Amino acid sequence: MAYQNNKNNSGILLLDKPKGISSNCALQHVKKIFCASKTGYTGSLDPLATGVLPILFGNATKFSKYLTNSVKKYHVIAKLGVVTATGDLSSEVIYTNSVYVKTNDIINILNKFIGKIKQIPPMFSAIKYYGIPLYRYARLGIVISRYPRTVIIYQLNFIKRVDKFLEFTVLCSKGTYIRSLVYDIGKFLKCGAHVVFLRRLKVGPYDSSQLVNLTNLYFIENKSIKQTYRFYKYKMLKTFLLPVSSIFSQYPKIKLFNEDVNNFKKNLCISLFLFSKNGLVQVVAGINNMFLGVGQINKLGLLIPECIL
Repeated sequence: MAYQNNKNNSGILLLDKPKGISSNCALQHVKKIFCASKTGYTGSLDPLATGVLPILFGNATKFSKYLTNSVKKYHVIAKLGVVTATGDLSSEVIYTNSVYVKTNDIINILNKFIGKIKQIPPMFSAIKYYGIPLYRYARLGIVISRYPRTVIIYQLNFIKRVDKFLEFTVLCSKGTYIRSLVYDIGKFLKCGAHVVFLRRLKVGPYDSSQLVNLTNLYFIENKSIKQTYRFYKYKMLKTFLLPVSSIFSQYPKIKLFNEDVNNFKKNLCISLFLFSKNGLVQVVAGINNMFLGVGQINKLGLLIPECIL
């Protein structure tokens, strides 16, 4: 039985994206191994970057926006005194500068970036202009005007500075470009900077301790080439999938019973007289705790379905 034909195979794979390939290329590897037809990922990582890349299967794709909008954490190493066209190691050097800045001054500058800041997205990005990604214009030498965007830096923690290399972690909102952040830090330091190492440590409720790498997946794939191992393959691969409900593990849980379960599935509002806190909640069937979806509770105590599994 083909993997994609099993309707119970909705879930999330936390892939440790390897360095040197695009997020979409990583997705295609996983899609082939799992023989999956309905897949997607949230939060693109540059080819240079590694780390947490959530890949969604089946009905989990309905909930991708909740991960896209979530907080993310990165481990970054930047090289001071060198500015490149892409803001990382993947392109030519535009200019170099001497680095005279003191470590204490660097720490003070980093603190200035905490909170709401304005960023101009890099030309080498997937943002579309008239339906075409900006990086395609950039490759042709065409520069498109980009408007500053507001992002939030929740934490920016200095780790160390070794000669021209600056190491730190950053916890940030959706839409934050680490290459732009490093460029702006270099600009404030009056020496320039670019990214030489980038690893995503966290996406929403998921962190790097839960990652699965392509090497392990291909090991299972190669072991299951023989017909006798086919069942083993799908059984093992399924163990890597986290349930859709894990996206919302940090949110309150509402249990519905009987007719309310059917009403929620029909996208109908439900009165919750004993639940006073408004906001996003995960909704389960009370009898078997089966995840039904997520909803918003308003100030009147109404549960409004938002996304149904």
